[in-house]
Amino acid sequence: MMKTTFFKKSRQDPELTALRSELQSAQGDLSLAYRQFDQAVDPELVESCIYQIKAEKARCNYLIRAIKERSPEGFVPARLEGEAAWI
Repeated sequence: MMKTTFFKKSRQDPELTALRSELQSAQGDLSLAYRQFDQAVDPELVESCIYQIKAEKARCNYLIRAIKERSPEGFVPARLEGEAAWI
């Protein structure tokens, strides 16, 4: 005997979905900035990496705030491993 289950389709907020996708991309960019920092040798490159890390952190923090404001169920961002965690 087969059970039939009906699921109520929840409407996804397209802007919320876009924000989450953007956050995932920003997290990848932040992780890349940390890797570049770890490999930088020249003082000017180190300084450039530091600015890039700060910019990516600001972008991630903005996106997290925007998601929290739009998300009715609340939001806990995925943490990055090691030094890339920023919260």
